Amino acid sequence: MHFDIPDLRLFIHVAEANSLTGGARRACLSTAAASMRIKSLEGQLGSRLFYRDSQGVELTPAGHDLLVHARAIMRQVDYIKDEFSQYAEGESGHLRIFANTTAVSDFMPDVLASFLVNRPGVTIDLQERLTNDIIRGVVDGSTDLGVVAGPVSPHKKLEIIPFSVDRLVVVTRKDHELAIRKAVPFIETLRYPHIGLREGSTLFNFLKEQSSETGLTLQMRIQVFGFESACRMVSRGVGISILPRSIAHRYADFLDIATIDLEDEWAERERSLIVREFDALPKCGKELVEKIRNLASPDATFKLREGESSLVQSVKKEG
Repeated sequence: MHFDIPDLRLFIHVAEANSLTGGARRACLSTAAASMRIKSLEGQLGSRLFYRDSQGVELTPAGHDLLVHARAIMRQVDYIKDEFSQYAEGESGHLRIFANTTAVSDFMPDVLASFLVNRPGVTIDLQERLTNDIIRGVVDGSTDLGVVAGPVSPHKKLEIIPFSVDRLVVVTRKDHELAIRKAVPFIETLRYPHIGLREGSTLFNFLKEQSSETGLTLQMRIQVFGFESACRMVSRGVGISILPRSIAHRYADFLDIATIDLEDEWAERERSLIVREFDALPKCGKELVEKIRNLASPDATFKLREGESSLVQSVKKEG
């Protein structure tokens, strides 16, 4: 069985476009030529890859399986090109990263800025995604690296690299009745109107799930697009909010807010990087993982755990 790289790339284009014509256009081929190549690929595999109708094409179960492998193969081809291009043009490469709300809004911009400034040949595509989408993206090869908080279900195609701890806290005005408490259970906060992040954000979805488990409703008075906006709303007495402690401490220096620990076990969430295979990452990807793991902050929520000094002590989760 022989696979041509151009045919696999064409297959991916057609699958992502849900159209033979659209995929052919991306591959700079005529529709007829693209159709012949796809039929040849199906013949080699002995499997139908697409359902075809007047609306376009849709992957068959065999097509879905091939898409995962094809993306992995093409990503490896791109990695090889990037790895060896450094000898002719200096270090280069491209990484796609799916990350949760806190990572995208909080520490990743600073991390990536310091990482990229000394690597002019490296480009990065950072996208905010929900945790399940991040995991799915790493598994199916549509992203190189994922950044998540909280437990990750065991999966044989994932390597999990813990790098810090993120604790959620209640944020209130300093004169709020909860401000005198050292800790409070999440269910008690549901008596008050909340200020949350926008619909669809990782943190909003997580808190909504936790409130559903209590049988009570999360009273969302207003939803905003960033952590600073949430803290400013809290400081004006609009409501309370639940945010990462490192975020709240940053704004507590100049806003009239206080933080109270959540008593719930789920409030402390381990931050992890997830990859399909660390050894298969391009050089720039491995360097970025190393940089994130080597970060240290005065805030205890963003420190490497004691005893972790090697580049990666990843754990392959067997499922």
